[in-house]
Amino acid sequence: MKHNTTLKKISHILDLSISTVSRALKDHPDISDKTKKKVLELASTLEYEPNTYAINLRTNNSKVFTLMVPSVTYYFYDSFISSIEEECRKNGYSLMILQSLDDVATELTNIKLCRHNRVSGVFACVTPGTSDIQPFLKLDDLDIPVIFFDKVPAFEACNKVCFADTQAAKMAAEAILQNKKKKVLGLFGNAHMSITKKRLDAFTAAFQQENTKTKLVTDFALSHDEAREKTVDHLTTKNKFDTVFCMSDEILTGTMKAIQELGLKIPENISVISISNGIIPRLYYPEITYVETSGAKLGKLAFARMMACLSGSTFIREVIVESTMVNGGSL
Repeated sequence: MKHNTTLKKISHILDLSISTVSRALKDHPDISDKTKKKVLELASTLEYEPNTYAINLRTNNSKVFTLMVPSVTYYFYDSFISSIEEECRKNGYSLMILQSLDDVATELTNIKLCRHNRVSGVFACVTPGTSDIQPFLKLDDLDIPVIFFDKVPAFEACNKVCFADTQAAKMAAEAILQNKKKKVLGLFGNAHMSITKKRLDAFTAAFQQENTKTKLVTDFALSHDEAREKTVDHLTTKNKFDTVFCMSDEILTGTMKAIQELGLKIPENISVISISNGIIPRLYYPEITYVETSGAKLGKLAFARMMACLSGSTFIREVIVESTMVNGGSL
């Protein structure tokens, strides 16, 4: 059986105290260069690795962040995760990813796991059923900062990093009105989520403020399969929609499948516009016009806010990522 190399073993071989070996490995100025060289060479030969678990217990800092997402999908979280992971690597942290699968009980289990592992901080995207965020706030009491992102709680006194949802929805509505569309189908996500409420309110308000004759019908879909079903249902009625607005990439994929099944051409038979991370719209021809909500940008801002909290920042902030319009050929 292979035994792990310890400080005690190195000190015994070199006839040095354990404290001397430890300080040599940390490049302490009190240790001579000759001794440092001997210690480092032997440590390398014996493949010595520090006991990170013991260090974590001593310093109460695991150097591990937890990322809690509903599920790891290509719709948005892949770019967010990549961005967070890159920043972690640059700053000497590791990343543990936990999925809630939109289940509150699983979310609570994940929170407990974060406590037990003494993680340095948590990035959390809440489930649709999360009405009580006290379990998250208790992590803050244990000096484990929590940064909520994307799907954030309505509770104001917490750190949030999210998109300019109101701005994004308004921009999409204005693009539709500028193109003089007459009958619009707006498909939105879970009606109980704050992100959906913000986008829905801003989208519908834009039509009302313009006092336009454009008719707007809205509906909700909880998955890409349901978005496909809803799109088919609406587009096969006698109501002749000329435009579909999709609140997210997940809804967009379902809508596009329905449009393809129905044999409709874009933009000749139907126009499409979406709020998107920017990857899915480029998979189609013509490319889909969308309002960008970049997961990569959100990840960098979330990490910066986390590091500020770890550095002692105590004030609560809601950081917003501004939206931009990206024109395709679908409107």
